[in-house]
Amino acid sequence: SGSIALGRRVLGLPGGALPLEQAQAAAAVGQIRLARAYEEALAPHGVITAQVLLTLEDSADRRRYLNSRATMQTLLGLGVVPIVNENDTVATDEIRFGDNDRLAAQIAVTCGADQLLLLSDVDGLYTANPKTDPTARHLPLIAAITPEIEAMGGDPVSGLSKGGMKTKLMAARTAVAGGCAMAIAEGSVLRPLTAVAEGARTSWFLPEADPQLARKRWIAAMKPKGVIGIDAGAALALGRG
Repeated sequence: SGSIALGRRVLGLPGGALPLEQAQAAAAVGQIRLARAYEEALAPHGVITAQVLLTLEDSADRRRYLNSRATMQTLLGLGVVPIVNENDTVATDEIRFGDNDRLAAQIAVTCGADQLLLLSDVDGLYTANPKTDPTARHLPLIAAITPEIEAMGGDPVSGLSKGGMKTKLMAARTAVAGGCAMAIAEGSVLRPLTAVAEGARTSWFLPEADPQLARKRWIAAMKPKGVIGIDAGAALALGRG
């Protein structure tokens, strides 16, 4: 979480994993500074910003999901740029998205976005980790997220984020199922959005041709939870359709 990373520096907390209460305290300190940074950066351009803090419960509960969607649509209708972040001050592991990639995909589906852009430390999806495998090949276009594509996702190596290519692929699955195209691009260059618009190397995931109905999109974007048990009789029934 960017807010925790920022807050822990302000508070002088040590590196590595933090106890829950310290992580949430760091988030409380970092969130206000993170929001202020966006406000100060966009204000000279006449852009009004808003801070929206969410937890997984806000998307899992149907009423709260619809309320979040209405709020986001209202903000966008008023010309406001909402800065969305996970509410790490109150979220526990049970109600966390856990990474900003999946949170971004959830927000894209919630808002009915056409495109989602994830900025990373690499310029797209490779057949293997390009930082450790010199034979890794860049994939500019992914028409379907197959098991082979999923196997290409590795774990994060930067030490700053909880994401990685694995979570970006999970985000892509959510986005494309909701009819939203998704791209992975390098975010460490100057003006990364302009770079993408001007043809910088990226990996694009194509949306599914037949977007799911709104309620199914909401269900599909949820974090999996629980276990379904199927006995022999149910298995036979399912086999018969």
